[in-house]
Amino acid sequence: MTAELLDGREIAKDYRAGLQEQVEALKEKGITPNLTVVIVGNDGASLSYVKSKNKAAEKIGMSSGIIHLEEDATEEEVLDTVRRLNEDDNVHGILVQVPLPKQVDENKVLEAIAPEKDVDGFSPVNIGRMYTEQETFIPCTPLGIMELLKHTGSLEGKEVAVIGRSHIVGQPVSKLLTNENATVTLMHSRTKNMVEKLKDYDVVVSAVGKPGLVHGKDLKEGAIVIDVGNTVVDGKLVGDVDFESAKEVASYITPVPGGVGPLTITMVLNNALIAAKRLNNVE
Repeated sequence: MTAELLDGREIAKDYRAGLQEQVEALKEKGITPNLTVVIVGNDGASLSYVKSKNKAAEKIGMSSGIIHLEEDATEEEVLDTVRRLNEDDNVHGILVQVPLPKQVDENKVLEAIAPEKDVDGFSPVNIGRMYTEQETFIPCTPLGIMELLKHTGSLEGKEVAVIGRSHIVGQPVSKLLTNENATVTLMHSRTKNMVEKLKDYDVVVSAVGKPGLVHGKDLKEGAIVIDVGNTVVDGKLVGDVDFESAKEVASYITPVPGGVGPLTITMVLNNALIAAKRLNNVE
């Protein structure tokens, strides 16, 4: 068996075409969806990622902006920036790039973003709404993972292993998978004999940033493998899964790069579009 590739770039391309149509329809009503990103400091990878988000927004017709604060910006300066964007009716989606410098409390900043503009879905209000299945913004990487999994068929009744319990990926995607009637096991660094247990699972989602964690020999024949790992090794971006061995066992597999990443950015755009509609009372 050789796995079918879940090509995130192609899936994202099709999804963004649909978003572009919706953006054009909003523009006809005099509304231009806006995504504004706040970044603090000069980390090259973060700057590149922020620029890619804004470029993607503009490509589908949204307006976008980047507010770049210096590395030594105070917590109050960051909070003031967020408050100003909260009050700006022309800004629909606010995204603060993390991690933030040590002098800035990340939790305070995320809590300061108006929930109705929190397109990352990280505010405590939106996280709470997600867990109680209310209308909200879903964190973008988990939402992208679910979009990829739609291309593999129904998840109902499947046994799923999620490796990694972060509040950004592992925990929310576990909730979304449960909503689809999958049975989910959330694994982490303290899980005993974790790798040995993977043969019991129909789907494996790995999101820990540990290259080579999962090999083909560890997987159930025909498993679906979603690799969220994102680590630079010798100048190359690699995932948690040994792709070459896993593709010979899995039924579907995501590459790194080009798997989950393009869908994460796509879901940022999706959430910004939803925010623009809600803030302007458009169905």
